[in-house]
Amino acid sequence: MIGILLVTHNGLGDSFIDCVKHVLDEVPPNLKSLSVTASDNPQQKSVEGQALIKQLDTGSGVLILSDVYGATPSNIARQLCHAERVMGVAGLNLPMLLRTVTHPITTLPELVKIAVDGGRGCITSIKPEQ
Repeated sequence: MIGILLVTHNGLGDSFIDCVKHVLDEVPPNLKSLSVTASDNPQQKSVEGQALIKQLDTGSGVLILSDVYGATPSNIARQLCHAERVMGVAGLNLPMLLRTVTHPITTLPELVKIAVDGGRGCITSIKPEQ
């Protein structure tokens, strides 16, 4: 099973995990969060992220999902992607996360595609009912 690590601003990752629990009635054991606040030391957060990757990687790798590309959490995620069997996607949204946690048996590159497609596919304008 591929591990999934959310690297996000403040407690956003924990909120996403709460949403997963609401939808699935449980938190998958392969899902963890690393919160990054404005006062955090990015190097220390990178060390914490490495430790979480070690916990999550059971041999199939780890997918890192971060919220805003170019911000500190995604910069930390990018550093973490240098590890073997670690890939990342920025632009985290709930549909993306739900798609990834419901596809536990796949390859890491396939899960990256599922994440990107799931995140993009559920972005649409809301039209009033006629």
